[in-house]
Amino acid sequence: MNPFDPGYYTSDELRAFGFARVGEGTCVARNCTIIGLENVTLGDRVRIDGYTTIVATDAHVRIGSHVHVCSGCVLGGRAGIELSDYSSLSHGVRLLSAVDDFSGDRMTNSTLPAEAVSVRAAPIRVGRHVPLGSGTLVLPGAEIGEGAAVGAQSLVVGSLPEWTICSGNPARPVRERSHDLLRRVPKAGRD
Repeated sequence: MNPFDPGYYTSDELRAFGFARVGEGTCVARNCTIIGLENVTLGDRVRIDGYTTIVATDAHVRIGSHVHVCSGCVLGGRAGIELSDYSSLSHGVRLLSAVDDFSGDRMTNSTLPAEAVSVRAAPIRVGRHVPLGSGTLVLPGAEIGEGAAVGAQSLVVGSLPEWTICSGNPARPVRERSHDLLRRVPKAGRD
């Protein structure tokens, strides 16, 4: 036994914890933090690696099938997050569906009463076949179209078009992305 490898919970173990839904062949690292299990849906063949945090106390976090969430990711689902089938989050990706107003007009602290703070909240949607590169930050209301790929350390603040490669701060399309990967989708996962 390796004392440095905490291992993964299996689909059957995860179902017993109270998730909204857990598909077949899904595994979640034992050293993750997940709050609001009743609002989290995990599709088939999902893998969530260690030190990932998912907070879904106020809205649903829906993770489709064949999704990989690498280590150290944060899914702040206050306004809702949807990760569609075959999407993936590289190490350290942050999806924040709610953020404080830093203008100085209001306080910025979640321990304060609602009238003292100003929070911008909107759901995040990540389309099918979308990889997000390491360290990418996705802010409230972002919609990433099917097949788009986002480069490492990018900032996503709005909508990104389908089948493009995007990067930067803020992320913008750099060039078109090939559709060839669609030929490799397992037959059971095709529309």
